[in-house]
Amino acid sequence: MKKIFLSAVSFVIFVLQIQAQVQVNKDLKNLINHSFGYFPKLKEAANSVITAEDKIALTQTASNPTIGAQAGYLYMAPVSKVTFPGSTETFKFVPNHNYTTSVNANYVLADFGRIKANVERAKVDLEFAKDNIELIKSQLANQVATIYYNMVYLQKAISIQDSVLNFLTENKKIVQSKLNDGEALKIDLLNIQANIDNEENRKVDLKNSLQKQLNLLNYTTGTNAPAGNSFDFGIATVNSQTALDSSVINNLDFKIAKDKINQANGDINIAKLLDKPSITMNGGVGFKNGYIPDIYNVQFNGLAGITLNIPLYSGGRTKQQVKLQEHLVQQQQLALESLNANYKKDIAQAMTDIQTNIERIGNTQSQIDQAKYAQQLAAIRFKNGVGTNLELTNASTNVQRAEFSKLQYQYQLCISKLELARLMGYQYW
Repeated sequence: MKKIFLSAVSFVIFVLQIQAQVQVNKDLKNLINHSFGYFPKLKEAANSVITAEDKIALTQTASNPTIGAQAGYLYMAPVSKVTFPGSTETFKFVPNHNYTTSVNANYVLADFGRIKANVERAKVDLEFAKDNIELIKSQLANQVATIYYNMVYLQKAISIQDSVLNFLTENKKIVQSKLNDGEALKIDLLNIQANIDNEENRKVDLKNSLQKQLNLLNYTTGTNAPAGNSFDFGIATVNSQTALDSSVINNLDFKIAKDKINQANGDINIAKLLDKPSITMNGGVGFKNGYIPDIYNVQFNGLAGITLNIPLYSGGRTKQQVKLQEHLVQQQQLALESLNANYKKDIAQAMTDIQTNIERIGNTQSQIDQAKYAQQLAAIRFKNGVGTNLELTNASTNVQRAEFSKLQYQYQLCISKLELARLMGYQYW
């Protein structure tokens, strides 16, 4: 008992430590929890829990007695009759008109575990339904978080586009001034205007993508709340084995897989009881006619008894059913092993992506600093008539590419952290 208690305490401490390793902002938490009360798929899953509870209650009623009433009329012809010697009257053993009414009851005294096995199987279905709700919540939370950070990425990308457009617009003014002074060519102005048009189209595409994400957010949460302004999702660094251990304990995919194994085991237990006997008590009271000597008189009657039902031969169906269920258990166990292998692979990939993107962000920052410095030099050279508009445009393009690269790496890092949190089963909401 002490060992069980210590194991339970250790498990709780482990889970709390795991959950404390995730950092998520309040707005995202609110969005996720709001989606739980809005998304129709969750309401559908919640109804499946009610259905599973009803199934348990229905299965338990199999141990209750059943009572029924019936009434009947039967006309018979011919009927057995006899005339005794010395008598002129004909005596009938059965009347032509038969009347009967009765109230009957049946009660299972012993079924050797059938009802209990079916109840336990129904309870496993209930646990499966509950875990399925949590799985849908986890999937929905991951979807909402992904949409949230997609919007952060797109808003930042639009800001970069605005800075590019501002730079090009200022550059256009300089070119226009130089053109008026005869220091620039008309083609320079046309080229920079073409660049502005291209960047405007890119901004339109980004705004279109942002609107689509807003539509998805409305679909999942029922709100159009604005996204944050930073990739602030944090997760503590862990090794691959710790991450996999957390997945096995917390991830709903593993819980669902274990539920399926329990369901298959429950089916084995039910199949093994198919050849078991059953003992039923039955009885009834009522009124009927047909009793000698006055076969026309309706009399009160009753009956009571016990029935023993013993299956003797089923053609091997029970044995084959058990064998089939055992193979299904083995199949679910193999599926769990495959799930474990896939998660081990996905966790390793997510951790690699996190490390790679951290390194990329560090390398990109120096590229941005160098590109901005080159852009400043190109702008000074162009303004003083030493450089060309092409040099300035190329320098601006390099800055834009570097900033977009860093933004993409930051976004990919955030998404990789989200994926790792999902794999490890963190309920960060």
